[in-house]
Amino acid sequence: MFHRHGDRTSKSFPPANLTDLGYTQVYNSGQYYRTRYVETGASNKIAGLNTDIVLLSQIQASAPADNVIESSATGFLQGLYPPVGATISAQTLANGSTISAPMNGYQIVPISLQTTGASSENAGWLQSATSCNNAEISSNQYYYTQEYNDLLNSTGDFYQSILPVINGTFTSATDGFKNAYTSKSEMLSMKCTSLTLPVFDLINVAEIHNTSIPSNNLITPEVFLQLQNLANTHEFNLAYNASSPIRAIAGMVLAGQVSSFLNSTIAAAGKRTGPKFAVQFGAYGTITSLFGLTNMTVVDPMFYGIPGYASALTFELFTDSNYTGAFPEVDDLQVRLLWHNGSTTTGDDLTPEIYPMFGQSATSLAWTDFSSRMAGISVGSNAEWCVACGNTTGTCAGTSGASTDDGSDGTTDSNTGGSHMSNAVAGVIGAMITLGIIFGAEALILLLGGFRMVRKRAMRNGAGSSNDGAELTSVNVSPSKAWANEEPSGSSRR
Repeated sequence: MFHRHGDRTSKSFPPANLTDLGYTQVYNSGQYYRTRYVETGASNKIAGLNTDIVLLSQIQASAPADNVIESSATGFLQGLYPPVGATISAQTLANGSTISAPMNGYQIVPISLQTTGASSENAGWLQSATSCNNAEISSNQYYYTQEYNDLLNSTGDFYQSILPVINGTFTSATDGFKNAYTSKSEMLSMKCTSLTLPVFDLINVAEIHNTSIPSNNLITPEVFLQLQNLANTHEFNLAYNASSPIRAIAGMVLAGQVSSFLNSTIAAAGKRTGPKFAVQFGAYGTITSLFGLTNMTVVDPMFYGIPGYASALTFELFTDSNYTGAFPEVDDLQVRLLWHNGSTTTGDDLTPEIYPMFGQSATSLAWTDFSSRMAGISVGSNAEWCVACGNTTGTCAGTSGASTDDGSDGTTDSNTGGSHMSNAVAGVIGAMITLGIIFGAEALILLLGGFRMVRKRAMRNGAGSSNDGAELTSVNVSPSKAWANEEPSGSSRR
């Protein structure tokens, strides 16, 4: 499962911090996925996963060293495995005395912290935190396209019309499409690393938290929606471009991690201590880039949009065959993608929807088909990452064949939905990801190993049948043009 962090303070005033609303969102999300995958009687119970006392060998949790994202991961895990009470957590010592865990049996689930991607929520843009040279160059190339310049010029008057709302932070020169959400101000090659400020982010946070906003009458629902749609366009183009696949390096690494974790679950063949559930927290850019790579935008235009706070992307590994207690044969395994966008506060429907991947019509893929398609979009090792990114210093020192171009080879596979990189980059399914890059875009692998029948229900947005009537062996939860009908979490307009 790749999970975006919860509601936070504005990026315009770093350091960003997780709010009480954001803490509530991720905690409630953890509670929901406990009812789906963990507890006794769970709707999609993971086979062999401990119900009350967490078995750490079964769980993998990771996040970058970032106070918003790391705190979100902690909140989610508190909901997934809550305190078990003084009785269940009690231990009898050798001297005969009994001791219980503090805080009513509070359970500690370690989070693997990654230094790459640290302070993602204070970085101007995803690639600034990944340290991938070619990806940063590729993202900045967007500012030199005709599409960008047309939008910059055509929306100038619109942004100036809302300047009275944000003139405490922005000036007439910085209020524009260039700062629609957040970005680098110039190409890396121009040696300019100053970060611009996000217009939509500032207004969105104010709409959620501020009791009064200057000249708020200017931010009508229509204006707010236009600001959001422009931010969506801005951010998607920074995260993915079919002709320059290196731009989606965050999604490539996540794809490799998804395949790696699912492979490890299959290799464990149902062993009780084997890996069963993985959750990774991150920023939205990672999710957006993976949406581009897996061709999700063909399914629904909402996948062009910026994922809402506390959104969750899941990959479920399951079987339709009758479960007899033994792990299924590989040929009986399938994978499906589930997505829940937006806020997860009390009372919200947290049930994710199932969507087809790679431009296919079916809502699930055979494991062998899925793993082959993921191999075409994955970066699966540190060496591959160094070559793809053109990095030659630090951990990449001595890497042979490091590329110095933008990573594009001009080939596109319409079936996989992603553009291939070099053969050295694109062929890995099961390699364990040694480079723990977590990109500020929002991400998380959740593995489901249960074998229960799942009720069928229709999907929203006319995306077709959910095909949710299968027995689950393993689930991964993972990963935007305009998200026109989605209001930001907690927004007064929602």
